[in-house]
Amino acid sequence: MDEYQIVKVDDSELIELQQLSIETFTETYGALNTATNMQIYLNTHFNTEQLLKELGDRNTAFYASKKGDQMIGYLKVNTGEAQTEQHVHNTLEVERIYVKSKYKGQGLGKELIQLAITVAQSKQVDNIWLGVWGKNSKAIAFYEKMGFTEFDRHTFLLGDEHQQDIMMKLELNQEQKTN
Repeated sequence: MDEYQIVKVDDSELIELQQLSIETFTETYGALNTATNMQIYLNTHFNTEQLLKELGDRNTAFYASKKGDQMIGYLKVNTGEAQTEQHVHNTLEVERIYVKSKYKGQGLGKELIQLAITVAQSKQVDNIWLGVWGKNSKAIAFYEKMGFTEFDRHTFLLGDEHQQDIMMKLELNQEQKTN
């Protein structure tokens, strides 16, 4: 994967981040949900104001995978108050790993998870957690392969539909934290 680079995203890349978010979310979930619910979600979570707020949050970081100048995927991580669940303590949340469909299966998701582990280790947290739609069997299998295990469930609101997410975590043992 040496032809790719991973860089931290800043406000100057807002439009590209927004376009990639909409494209990848639609590719992954569009055929499985109503057009109305998809549009509500996209308009709420990927509008300019919302993404600028997230980019400016000191507890949130975006890291883009780039091939040349093109953003082909990204990782969004949250700590502290930025996490979508507040009952999970001393942890880092992987809120999004989005990769363009034509780049899936090339190791990019693994690289982004490895980056999340590195970030988590630098913050000296106990674990990494994420929520994944219960119907997304490919993603669940990927996270299991990366060492994540189910620990809970929560509701994810897509438009007006309540969907069930599986919450998965990766424990970071003391040895991992020091290496």
